[in-house]
Amino acid sequence: MSTSQLAALARTTEPQTMLRRFLALDAVVTGVNGLAYLAASGPLGRLLGVGSGLLLVLGTVLAAYAAAVGLLGARRHPPALPVRAVIETNLAWAVLSFVALALWLTPSTAGAVWGVLQALTVAGFALLQYVALKARQDSSE
Repeated sequence: MSTSQLAALARTTEPQTMLRRFLALDAVVTGVNGLAYLAASGPLGRLLGVGSGLLLVLGTVLAAYAAAVGLLGARRHPPALPVRAVIETNLAWAVLSFVALALWLTPSTAGAVWGVLQALTVAGFALLQYVALKARQDSSE
């Protein structure tokens, strides 16, 4: 992804702002997902073909993770090490989602589609955050 594509997506050419926006977007999407799992674990579990208990646990984890990513993105200059931890966590989540779909879960068709879409979304966040972090580091050198 080029810097100009990234700037168009973030609606800014300032790498620091790009990074903060991609962290904030990750926090919002993850938080909404986590709250949905918490608030509607029964109906969503039936729709997706997974246990409501699993969704409650995932909802709790996602809500807490979203809060942490949101706090990081709210900082004027998010430190590189925690940003890298977010990127790596997002990549791990994406990989584990595919592994769970292949080896562990037996979701409904909607659940399988949702699992793939959320894994790709999280991997996309990791890519955007990585490129923005690299742009920030390159601009400060």
